Amino acid sequence: MTDDVARDDWQLRAAEDSTGMTPAIVLSALGAALGGLLFGFDTAVISGATQALQAHFALSDSALGFTVASALIGTVVGSLAAGAPADRYGRKRMLLAIATAYVVSSLGAGLAGSWPVLLAFRTLGGLAIGAASVVTPVYIAEVSPTRFRGRLVALNQLNIVLGILLAFLSNYLIAQAVPADQAWRWMLGIVALPSAVFLLVTLGLPESPRWYVVRGRSADALAALGRLGFARPELEIAGMQGVQVRETQPKLFQRRYATPVACAIAIAMFNQLSGINALLYYAPRIFEQGGAGADSAMLQSIAVGGINLLFTVLALFLIDRFGRKPLLYVGSIVCALALFLVGFQLEQPAADGTLVLVGLLGFIAAFAVSQGAVIWVFLSEVFPSEVRGKGQALGSTTHWVLAAAITWTFPIVAGRVGGWVFLFFGAMMLVQFAWVWRFMPETNNVPLEQMRL
Repeated sequence: MTDDVARDDWQLRAAEDSTGMTPAIVLSALGAALGGLLFGFDTAVISGATQALQAHFALSDSALGFTVASALIGTVVGSLAAGAPADRYGRKRMLLAIATAYVVSSLGAGLAGSWPVLLAFRTLGGLAIGAASVVTPVYIAEVSPTRFRGRLVALNQLNIVLGILLAFLSNYLIAQAVPADQAWRWMLGIVALPSAVFLLVTLGLPESPRWYVVRGRSADALAALGRLGFARPELEIAGMQGVQVRETQPKLFQRRYATPVACAIAIAMFNQLSGINALLYYAPRIFEQGGAGADSAMLQSIAVGGINLLFTVLALFLIDRFGRKPLLYVGSIVCALALFLVGFQLEQPAADGTLVLVGLLGFIAAFAVSQGAVIWVFLSEVFPSEVRGKGQALGSTTHWVLAAAITWTFPIVAGRVGGWVFLFFGAMMLVQFAWVWRFMPETNNVPLEQMRL
């Protein structure tokens, strides 16, 4: 390490070590993380409407899979397109655009009079989800002190799973209170309420000081750091500037970024190859295959959301203390065992519904405390500042391409091979364990400006 780099590293650490989790930092992280809540809510809410949509629009299994996946197709485009404008126009402006898209898409989906109109608004909602998966973690990482970054970025994942739980709970309550032929409209349209709250909150957020530094706007960065409550903002800016790459629009796909690019693609792939989205989108149907009645299946879906939330909260206390890799080691093994249990049970002539429930709850608990919490933290950390938006977009796009493919094909594949699909997901978790052990770097406690893998 050269003297200049050592001095820059000392400046960053000295500045950030003197800054705690100030109320302004926490509120800014929570405000941005509302995008994650909507991410989870909008992702899971359609799970309660699949049967009604299939009946209302006379959809085949393939058409139903495409309907559910239409939002995920939008997420691919949204995640792919969000990085460059987030780097060019700022994190806050992108969050405002995302909030607006959430409001419009939810109202449009709830009022849709035809299948193509429903697909169009679900796709718009997917654009917002994909963009939020890029911009929200980056924004939170860039307003957070290094020693608190993991748990603050993990607030986004906490809000995602809180949104999933709220979606399952909302679906159950609406199903009890609204006639079956209209319940799906309320399920999809109610997302407009938290979307409007997110839009109002975003108006009051400060812009990322690190984005200001990258754009050469030191005075604005100083004001943003002061607003966030950083104890020594001048030293913070000096550290950022000292290690800031002068190239303003570097290309992501070049040799110096090969390691973070490969890691981003890998962690995003394994996240979806766990089968998590198949469970979230088709939870009631899976529980019915395990022998549960329709109402019981909906309640068991709420249990999935509750366990997801509980273990995500646990991850907030573990991710900065133990690091990213140890959580993935444990999660990979437990997820694999739980998925094998579900797969073997569904292959029995009469599945034991209790064991299916235990297996799926065990899987969701292990997923939540490991890759569910780690993926968005890791993606927001692993790239250096000058390409962080593009790198986050790459990881998110990989995540959503696989999510769309798995969600679209799951009803077809599960109908043909049954429980074997869960055995495949379990095997992928063992492969993930090997990748984490052999190739994944640990990013815990490394300042963002020093992230040069």
